[in-house]
Amino acid sequence: MVTAHLRFDIDLLANRLVGVTNWILSNPDTKKLNIGYFGASTGAAAALIAAKEHENVVKAVVSRGGRPDLAERALPDVKAPTLFIVGGEDFQVIEMNQWALNRLKVEYKELKIVPRATHLFEEPDTLEEVANLAGEWFKRYLLEEK
Repeated sequence: MVTAHLRFDIDLLANRLVGVTNWILSNPDTKKLNIGYFGASTGAAAALIAAKEHENVVKAVVSRGGRPDLAERALPDVKAPTLFIVGGEDFQVIEMNQWALNRLKVEYKELKIVPRATHLFEEPDTLEEVANLAGEWFKRYLLEEK
């Protein structure tokens, strides 16, 4: 409860992700790794903003039940292939994700709906489906040579 307000401080979250990415790029042991971001809820907006800031470095973004609409200004400038995953019973978030998907200009973008899933994917097998979808997306876009 003490830090709950930080969940909605998208700029703080994005800046932290940019900082971690900068550290990875400055470390000789990790600087040649391909980088992908996975964000859930408001973390999805932070991932998209950070991906825009590191447009030549971030190779893929996955949003799970996310709020990409909160990254409205960054959406047209995201260059990384982006996957939005939303629960089929999370109607309001489906609309927000479709809205954001329409604003992305990146060539590779997709919205996947997980049937029977609500916002937190607590229903049987739905979180496993999210993991499979995200894993396939990252394999497709992160395994290329840097």
